[in-house]
Amino acid sequence: VHKVANVLSALPKSAQRSARKMLAEIRDAEDRDHATRAADAFAKEFGAKWPKAVAKITDDLEPLLAFYDFPAEHWIHLKTTNPIESTFATVRLRTKVTKGPGSRAAGLAMAFKLLEAAQDRWRAVNGPHLVALVRAGARFEKGVIVEREPKDQEAAA
Repeated sequence: VHKVANVLSALPKSAQRSARKMLAEIRDAEDRDHATRAADAFAKEFGAKWPKAVAKITDDLEPLLAFYDFPAEHWIHLKTTNPIESTFATVRLRTKVTKGPGSRAAGLAMAFKLLEAAQDRWRAVNGPHLVALVRAGARFEKGVIVEREPKDQEAAA
């Protein structure tokens, strides 16, 4: 959401509607190849007139598409910052209402308790069985795990 807003702010209003659609194509592409092609199309469409807007996408393309290196079930979670923002909005609101925590220790304790209470409302991750594979360093391509060849076959090759 923030990246889209940053890109659109570098474009005139007349170009924003088509740019928003093209940015959605990048975000919603079925795999990294399609997303890269959509980003190239965006650059071709807007690059000549608005290079700063295009640079906001092309300069950060690898990090923007990094979620494709994870299981497809996790993509929905990785594409959004909302869980982070909404969780800390609670802490920010309570801190303002209480006019500050008083001391650093009290602030940490208050933030901890608020975050602990907030986690009860968090949505569970899709494909929880895949989290262990991700943590173990399994490689995913197009959202599917890539099986490694047995060591005997690797040595023969």
